Amino acid sequence: MTHFSNYTQLSEYMDRLGLFHMDLSLGRMEAFWEAAGMPDVPVVHVVGTNGKGSTTAFFASLARAHGQKVGTFTSPHFLTPRERVQVNRTMLSEEAWVELGNEILSAPGGDALTYFEFQTCLAMLAFRERRVDVAIMEAGLGGRFDATNVFRPGLTLFTPIGMDHEAILGPTLADIARDKAGAIHENGLAITGHQEPAAMIELQSRAEAVRARLLYAVDLAGPVPADRLGLKGIYQQANAHLALAGWHWFAAGRGIRSGHAAEIFGLESAFLPGRFQRVALNGREVILDGAHNAHALVALKAALDAEGIRPGKVVFACLKDKNLADMLPLIRSLTDGPILVPAMEGERAADNRAIAAAIGGNAVASDSMEAALRTEPLVPEPTLVCGSLYLLAEFYTLYPHFLTA
Repeated sequence: MTHFSNYTQLSEYMDRLGLFHMDLSLGRMEAFWEAAGMPDVPVVHVVGTNGKGSTTAFFASLARAHGQKVGTFTSPHFLTPRERVQVNRTMLSEEAWVELGNEILSAPGGDALTYFEFQTCLAMLAFRERRVDVAIMEAGLGGRFDATNVFRPGLTLFTPIGMDHEAILGPTLADIARDKAGAIHENGLAITGHQEPAAMIELQSRAEAVRARLLYAVDLAGPVPADRLGLKGIYQQANAHLALAGWHWFAAGRGIRSGHAAEIFGLESAFLPGRFQRVALNGREVILDGAHNAHALVALKAALDAEGIRPGKVVFACLKDKNLADMLPLIRSLTDGPILVPAMEGERAADNRAIAAAIGGNAVASDSMEAALRTEPLVPEPTLVCGSLYLLAEFYTLYPHFLTA
C-alpha cells in the first residue's frame, strides 16, 4: 500500500493520477464514503458554468462574518493544489495534506480515486476533522456525476449556466443544463440566479421530477451594493446576490441571525484572485480575469465598459478543448491594440500560433507570459490578461504575491 512520508511524494502521486483524467461516475466516491462513513457536515453545493468560485467566495465570506467556521473546496488551483482546500480562507499545511492523503489510501477504495475525487475526499475529511460549521463545495465539471455530488447538500446554488465543455456534457445549452441540474437531490432545495430559458427549464424539470424545491435568488435577497463588493466587475453583483440569497436561507435554517452590517462586511471582504483583479506591475495596471468561454467574455466586456476601461493590449490564451470560434469576435472587441498569445504549458494547452492566426489582425504569438507582458508597445492603458485560469497561473508563477489580498 502506498504511504506518503512527505508532501513531495503526495504531489507526485496526484500527478500520476492525471490532472485531467476524468471518469464521470459516482461509483468510486460512493464506495469510498460507504467504507469511511458519510461525514455529518452541512454542505452547500455550488454548481454552474461561470461564477462558481466567486459565489463560493462571497458565501464563505458572509458565513465567516457571522462567526461560522467555513471550509471551501474550489478548483482549479494556480500554484499548488493546497489552494483548493481551505478553512477560514487558510490553506492546510503540507503535513496535514500528507496525513489526510494517507488516511484516504488506508480506506477501502481510496487507491481507486481519480485526481479530482482524491482531492474532494481529502477536502471533506479535513472539514469533518476540523468540525467546520459549513462546507462549501464547488462542482468541478457538470453536476450529476461530479465528485462533489456524492454528498447530500442542504442547499445547492446554481450560478449562470452557459456553453462550456460541450464535448463532455453535450452540444446544446439544454444538454449542459440537464447534466448540471442532476445536482438537485431527491427532496432537496436549490436556489438559482438568472438563467437562460433553456437552462431554467431543465432546472425546473429536474426539481419537479425529484420533488425538490427550486427557489429564485430574487425572492430571497434584495439588491447588493455594487460599490461595496470585495470582488470587482459588474457581473459580480449577480454572484454576490446569489450568495446572499443562499446565506439568508442557510442562516434561517440553522437559527443564525443575519445582520445587515455583517452582511455588508462579508460582501466587501470577499476575495478571490483572478476575477477582474486589478494590480500594479512595474508602474502599470494589469487586469487579471479568468474568463474562459464566450459567456464569461461577454461578462468581462460588460465589466470593462462599466468601468470605462479600454485595454491598451490583451494577453490571451486558452485550452484546446474550448470553443475558440465563439470567443474570437469577443476577443477582438476587447482592445484596439495588440493581442499577445503566449505559449502555455500543459497537455490541454492550445497551440498559441494557431490561436493568434485565428484571431488575426493585431494578434501575435509570444513565447511566454513574461515575454508577452514585456512586448512593446508599453501602452499607458491597462493590460488585460484573460482566457484561462491556467494562463493566469503562469502570471502568478511570476508574481505570486498577487495571489493574496
